[in-house]
Amino acid sequence: MRLQLGPILVAIVALAVIASWHDAFDQLTWWLEAWWVLAGLMAVVVISRKHRITPLLQVLLALHAIVLLAGAHWTYECVPLGEWWREWFGFQRNHYDRLGHFMQGFTPAIMIRELLRRTSPLGPRGWLPVLCVACALAFSAFFEMIEWGTSVALGHSADAFLGSQGDPWDAQWDMLYCLIGAIISIVAFSVVTNIHERELARILPRLQAQ
Repeated sequence: MRLQLGPILVAIVALAVIASWHDAFDQLTWWLEAWWVLAGLMAVVVISRKHRITPLLQVLLALHAIVLLAGAHWTYECVPLGEWWREWFGFQRNHYDRLGHFMQGFTPAIMIRELLRRTSPLGPRGWLPVLCVACALAFSAFFEMIEWGTSVALGHSADAFLGSQGDPWDAQWDMLYCLIGAIISIVAFSVVTNIHERELARILPRLQAQ
């Protein structure tokens, strides 16, 4: 009997949610960081009942969720992986948040590509890669405004959520890493290897002729 990837990944992320919630550094920060995962998990369960999601996107969504949940558990400026990077490379701050924003471009770029290939007349080349990267970057800018608005509304209690660590250019760095992640993702999975297009063609035969 062949195991289905989707339910396995959903179970892994659900367990990661529980582990992340348990003894989290700050409960308010956990909710601010993890609600994206909770909403995404429910959306994937609902959508997958009617539409097949490519295995590539499923794996990327699960990896992204785990990155977010680690940040929610420890807060981004205290995640051990970032502390190890700081010790190994002599960084002045915990750069785990840069990984989070890299994933903010890396995963959504493929998610947007899958949505556009399913619902629009766009072909696999041309403007599609540009739109995928642009949409991922636009969401990153929108997220920075959410962070700013939350900080204004909640004051110092949202400092861990903001996570700037004293860097006045934190928002710009975040968007840059998102842009880099989106470009690498599109180039790796739809230009160099074409993995995503092949998986889409297996799900949607009409795409095979394009």
